Amino acid sequence: MEYYLLSYSHKNTDISTREKLSLDTKNPKTAKFLKDLVENKCITEAVILSTCNRIEFILNVQNTQQAEAFLLEKLSVLSGIAIESLKKRADSYENLSAIHHLFSVASSLDSLVVGETQIAGQLKNAFKFSYEIGCCGLYLSRAMHYAFRCAASVRNSTSISQNSVSVASTAVAKAKAILGSLDGKEALVIGAGEMSAICAKHLVSANCAVVLMNRDLQNAENVCKSVLEVNPYAKIRAESFKDVGKYINTISLLFSATGAPHTIITADMVEQKDSKRYWFDLAMPRDIAPNIAKEHRNVQIFAVDDLEDIVRKNLALREEQARIAYGIVGRSTQEFFSWLQTLNVEPLIKTIRTLAKDSALKELQKGITKGYLPKDYEKNIEKTLHNAFNVFLHDLTLNLKSVANTPKADSVVESLRFLFGWDSEDKMLESYKCEYAQDKALS
Repeated sequence: MEYYLLSYSHKNTDISTREKLSLDTKNPKTAKFLKDLVENKCITEAVILSTCNRIEFILNVQNTQQAEAFLLEKLSVLSGIAIESLKKRADSYENLSAIHHLFSVASSLDSLVVGETQIAGQLKNAFKFSYEIGCCGLYLSRAMHYAFRCAASVRNSTSISQNSVSVASTAVAKAKAILGSLDGKEALVIGAGEMSAICAKHLVSANCAVVLMNRDLQNAENVCKSVLEVNPYAKIRAESFKDVGKYINTISLLFSATGAPHTIITADMVEQKDSKRYWFDLAMPRDIAPNIAKEHRNVQIFAVDDLEDIVRKNLALREEQARIAYGIVGRSTQEFFSWLQTLNVEPLIKTIRTLAKDSALKELQKGITKGYLPKDYEKNIEKTLHNAFNVFLHDLTLNLKSVANTPKADSVVESLRFLFGWDSEDKMLESYKCEYAQDKALS
């Protein structure tokens, strides 16, 4: 079994291509796509991480080349992009480099905004989604568990996420840079997810009045309530999404971050205005039709990829902390593969049998030396002890082999290692499942 990862991100792919490849957990196509992948004989497990600036296909495979060929074929059908073009754009990783990349992504070192805190949660949701539908099992669960541990270590050991920024806060910063100040301004925020909530919080902190819209008005009101709990003097209110046409033509500052599978603001909805309008489209796929900016010269649209100037400044400020963080990722990658080596049940069975044999022979020699047992019977007693331990270890051996390739194996192996005093640190004990199972129990 091998780890394999195919990556399309802001580093190698433009936003229009990423839109065509988008497969987040809200997309009805995602579950079928995942199931189609694992039904292929070369792919055993799959997780898809799809965000506004990346799509990562995280796989456990039996044959890397055949798995990649099948995945690219499926992506070509999904996106309408030629296989050769998809292959040329993508970054692909195998085994050690795949795990290193996964850990870097989870730790927000590969993000458009280094240090942003959303990515670990997005990866966890992607993992849960795949686990829930039966497309993620033992091998990727192990990797995901270590990825979350690595991300936590980076957060705790560096200041890379202190005063952290996200794509949403970067968009607000860009608006401030354009307008000079947001004090006394009014902004329309569309959506009621995490990105929209972050936008709203940063806007009211800048003393900007916020109108929040969502197709589910209650969700919009909940976001307003959460903002007001932190800042009781915030100027924020929820409005019905049916009035979106009115508000996009009366409020010049717009931030949109919905989970809609298609554009929600089209050219026919936009009226000609003499005043400048600044719209920030933080969704994937995009919420705002790109052609609007061409048809309305006073509308300037900023998509995720247009925030790179602020991102570069952010990256320069965090360069030293990123260097430390990459050191943690490198060590975590090595630890992960070292740990995998300890999980093989065959060496464990051999070690237990050797320990039993050595202990028996030691006690036999002690008995002979002290005169409890006659030297002439040594070979017969040794054979009897050997047979006794074979009988004693028979069920243990069969049971260990039966769970070798199941999620139970990790906890069983580490329990035995602990009981026999071999590297007793509790590294796993099936706790990779806790990222899924514990959250599910609380929901």
